[in-house]
Amino acid sequence: MIKSELIARLANENPHLTQKDVERVVGVILERMINALEAGGRVELRGFGALSVRSRPARAGRNPRTGETVDVRAKHVPFFKSGKELRARLNAD
Repeated sequence: MIKSELIARLANENPHLTQKDVERVVGVILERMINALEAGGRVELRGFGALSVRSRPARAGRNPRTGETVDVRAKHVPFFKSGKELRARLNAD
């Protein structure tokens, strides 16, 4: 599911809200999550999972085409850990 599909589905399930209102709410939620991660925080959605930021150190990489060694800078990457309820629903038989 992509963002526009989520917005459309929420708008259909909530006819008292306009699609523009739903789009604004989804945008605000995602923006707040991004701001929290930018500030070094963590976003936890009970039953779904938690997002956090992990640091990757600088390292020596390799260009696969030429085999030449290249320097890869240190960076921060988002990390998702699924919640217990999500794992249980995905693995239900």
